[in-house]
Amino acid sequence: MPIYEYHCEQCGKDFECLVFRNETPECRHCQGQNVTRLMSACGFVSKAAGGQTTRQSAGTSSCSGCTSSSCAGCGH
Repeated sequence: MPIYEYHCEQCGKDFECLVFRNETPECRHCQGQNVTRLMSACGFVSKAAGGQTTRQSAGTSSCSGCTSSSCAGCGH
C-alpha cells in the first residue's frame, strides 16, 4: 500500500495519502474529491567505497563536484 503525493485542484494544497487498492483519496484540507497524483522523487541509500552510507534522491548526481543529473553526463 503505497503513499502517494496529491495536489487538490479545489484548494491548491499538496498532501500525502496512503492509498488502498482503487480507493480515491480526498483532500485533507478541504475534503475535495478533485485531486491529481503528483510525480514523486524517491530517495535511496547506497553504500560508497569503504562502507560509507550516502543518501541520494532520484535525479541527483552521485559525484560530489558534479552538477550533472546522471553519471553519463560526467563520465563516471
